[in-house]
Amino acid sequence: MKIKLRVKFYDTDLMGVVHHSNYIRWFETARVEFLRNVGIDLNEMLNDGILFPIVEVQAKYLNPAKFDDELELEIIPAAMTKVKWEFEYKIRRAGEEKILVEGFSRNVFTNAESGKITRLPEKYFSKLAIEN
Repeated sequence: MKIKLRVKFYDTDLMGVVHHSNYIRWFETARVEFLRNVGIDLNEMLNDGILFPIVEVQAKYLNPAKFDDELELEIIPAAMTKVKWEFEYKIRRAGEEKILVEGFSRNVFTNAESGKITRLPEKYFSKLAIEN
């Protein structure tokens, strides 16, 4: 799945390029959109007492993005199990092949009350049964 973003002035640093922390924020944006696209409502999961903290996130910065660039963020499900989900990310300028940033994230499902790892209920997991 791909989403489009436009770099805002406040996303840039003193050097005029996107600050590295924004890519992690955009990974989050892509995850929420991906889950919405497959029919998973994060508010419903939270109400069901299921949290999904990030336990690992990586970003490899290859080329800079700058103010007003239109970006295309591709999110690829890498592993979907009942205890974790993993995503890979590729960010490019819209219409270009050159990758600006590659990334990865892993979430684990935890019980909000106990804080322990839990299995994702079938009502959510079945929506993740998609082809990568």
